[in-house]
Amino acid sequence: MKKQILTLIAAAFTAVSAFAWPDKPVTLVVPFPPGGSTDAIARVLSQKLQEKLGGTWVIENKAGATGTIGAAFVKRAAPDGYTFFVSSLGPFVIAPHLIKGVQYDALKDFDPITVAVQAPNVLVVPEKSPIRNVVDMLAALKKTPGKVSFASSGNGSSDHLSAELFWQQSSTEGLHIPYKGGGPAINDLLGGQVDAAFVNINSIIQHIKSGKVRALGVASEQRNTLLPDLPTLAEQGVKGAEVQSWQAVAAPKGIPADIKAKVHAAIVASLNDKDVKDKLVAQGFEIVGNTPEQFARFQATEFARWKSLIETRKITAD
Repeated sequence: MKKQILTLIAAAFTAVSAFAWPDKPVTLVVPFPPGGSTDAIARVLSQKLQEKLGGTWVIENKAGATGTIGAAFVKRAAPDGYTFFVSSLGPFVIAPHLIKGVQYDALKDFDPITVAVQAPNVLVVPEKSPIRNVVDMLAALKKTPGKVSFASSGNGSSDHLSAELFWQQSSTEGLHIPYKGGGPAINDLLGGQVDAAFVNINSIIQHIKSGKVRALGVASEQRNTLLPDLPTLAEQGVKGAEVQSWQAVAAPKGIPADIKAKVHAAIVASLNDKDVKDKLVAQGFEIVGNTPEQFARFQATEFARWKSLIETRKITAD
């Protein structure tokens, strides 16, 4: 009898807690420094989720080790609906293949909520480059193998892997020049210190439109609405090199189903609020807002894809 009473009390307490949620601050952990695309998405969501669900939603930037420090922190957090993970694809599908001893299992230690947004990478060159399109780029790569330099924000970044995939799919070879972040890489691209780069569209669109860089092709299946006249890589003969950078939301494994459902619905509604959607689309993002099940399947596919490329190309984080 005593055991039954305790069980009923515990069930009642759980029900009250779930009903009252959120009755304390909810943390959105971003595994990168403030100022980047992932941080920007998290800040949009925190404001909207606070409006739609109540409570206080705060951002905590836990940067380091290509996003894996923040991911491991979320894995260890209580699955009580007060900690969520907002991250780009790196910690979810790339870093586990690059960094030894990662303190989490990307496919098992999180409850997927949704892929919030995605945006393609664009192949760009400095404005004074003689390379006018992908055909010219392929000719240059074949004429001087391993000499045409491609900047990236770092080893194992999505822009680095975009270049590796492009070379693999076109049977060419370039020279990878890693930088400590996207800003320095873009600065040297603008200055003509490097020959080319794959850059996420939202980070480079202003420079494309101002004429400071020339876009050669977009790494997506369809043309992008911001650059409707820019052909895809596949249209120009390089198939299978599509790369979308994406930001997603997850929770520690075991989050209560009702809270998970509430957060998912609120995120999807927030992303489709006209003011939010218009602003994100103007920056080059595509709204996704898929289901947890769709996110899980997508993550598994992306995980296997990048694992294969990293192993085949012998890519390391060093």
